[in-house]
Formats: sequence, C-alpha cells, structure tokens
Amino acid sequence: MTGATDPFSASIIPFEVPEQVRAFAEKGVSQARENYAKFKDAAETHNGTIEAVFASAQKGANEYTAKLMEFAKANATAHLDFTQELLGTKSPTDAFQLWSGHAKTQLETFQAQAKELFEIAQRTASATAEPIKASASKFYPAA
Repeated sequence: MTGATDPFSASIIPFEVPEQVRAFAEKGVSQARENYAKFKDAAETHNGTIEAVFASAQKGANEYTAKLMEFAKANATAHLDFTQELLGTKSPTDAFQLWSGHAKTQLETFQAQAKELFEIAQRTASATAEPIKASASKFYPAA
C-alpha cells in the first residue's frame, strides 16, 4: 500500500546522490581496498618471516643441545677414566701429578667447549636475524 503519505515511496522523496559525494565515496572505497591489500601483503610477509625466525632458532637450539649432550658424555667419560686411574696410583706424589694433569686437561677442554658453544650461539643468532633483515629491507630500502 504505497500512497502519497508513504514516507518510503519514491514519488514522495526523490533522492539522488550528488556526483561529488559519489566520487568522494568511490575514492574512499578505492583507497580502503588498496590499504587493505597492502596490509594483507605485509601481514603475509611477516608471517613468513616469523616462521623463518622460529625455524632458525629451533635448528640452532637443537644443534646447541646436541653439542651440550656430546660434551657432557665426553666430560663424564674423562672423569670416570681419571677416577679409575687415580684409584690405581700407589703414592700421593703420583696421585697429585695425575690430578694436576687432569685439571689442566679439563680446563683446556672446557675452554674449547665454551668457545664451540659460543660459535654455535653466534651462528644461530645471525641465522635468526637474517629473515628479519630481509623482511625489513623490503619495507625500508637503504637510502
């Protein structure tokens, strides 16, 4: 039932959007679509970057842990061998010489192990930072 008093009737309220308003709205929608596309691309790129960072960190942590276990086994074996040799000594002088030799050897071993662990940690940190650098260079090119 549409009559002259119906407020939603097209004959009562002739409404046309002015061309300037329409152009402004279309421009706003176009800019919103462009911004959304840029945001989506950036988000997808950053997701890939985060995955690469975590993969590198996990690989480095696995290598570090494996090396720690290797060192623990080697050190335990060295201490057991030392203890067995120490129990076989016949004089306090022999025991002291064996003890000081073992202490010197273990100190050198610990230093070499610490250096190797540091190098693994350094490589892991560099490998983990690489995807971040690559991603940042896409968005912030060097001037």
